[in-house]
Amino acid sequence: MQPKDIVAQFIADIQAQRFDEAKTLLVAEGFEYVGPNMRFLRPDDMLSYQFGMAAIQKDLVVRQLSADGEHVFAILDYQTHFKPIGDVRLAVWFRVRSDKIQTVEAFYNAAVVENMLGGSLPSTS
Repeated sequence: MQPKDIVAQFIADIQAQRFDEAKTLLVAEGFEYVGPNMRFLRPDDMLSYQFGMAAIQKDLVVRQLSADGEHVFAILDYQTHFKPIGDVRLAVWFRVRSDKIQTVEAFYNAAVVENMLGGSLPSTS
């Protein structure tokens, strides 16, 4: 599969809350997720966080998905059932190597998530 197809499948798996399937698209060693207010170095840690957010997820809408070689860029609307958050716009940069996602870097308004979690954010360094 092309990097763009791998990322599209990963996003579809997260949207459908198929976390075990999403995990198969991530490297086991050398993984890194960086967001504005958290960092994970293991796929399980990032997916555990995603699983924790599943209860408030209404939908994950892909607005744009483009690729430049191993780099894939996504613009997403993370729609929630949680009124204080509403919808969160995300820009996500993925790097795919050897048919697996190696890095994920997310850009969004971190204050919204911090307020929801009461300032207690998960981090694994």
